[in-house]
Amino acid sequence: MHEIIDQLQELSETVPIPLELPTFEQLVEVEEQILIGLPAELKEYLLHASNVIYSAYEPVTAADPYSHTFLPEVASYAWSIGLPREQIPICQIGDSFYCIEENGQVQFWQDGDFTDEVWESFWDWVDDVWLAQ
Repeated sequence: MHEIIDQLQELSETVPIPLELPTFEQLVEVEEQILIGLPAELKEYLLHASNVIYSAYEPVTAADPYSHTFLPEVASYAWSIGLPREQIPICQIGDSFYCIEENGQVQFWQDGDFTDEVWESFWDWVDDVWLAQ
């Protein structure tokens, strides 16, 4: 995990207005807003690497409620179009979502259903999908 976080930070693009990392208190507020606990690996990502801007993929963030990647807003939209409520979106691609269950397993939801793609952990998804871009 630490190697992947370091790799993400090295690959991160420099932008005029960088993203901020959330505090632990902000993560608690996000959990309260979405009424579901965040898996440990997603919390680690949000606390230590959600300021990374890399490739066309834009995983969720938790520090800026006005960001288009703010987790409660992304989740609200995903759930409104049919993503099962127990799934937490981690990355939006149009009306499709990579999402994570409370147990940490990641799946891809597209056209109202899950594809056969499954990753055992958030960090497996980062390595196999996000970093592969």
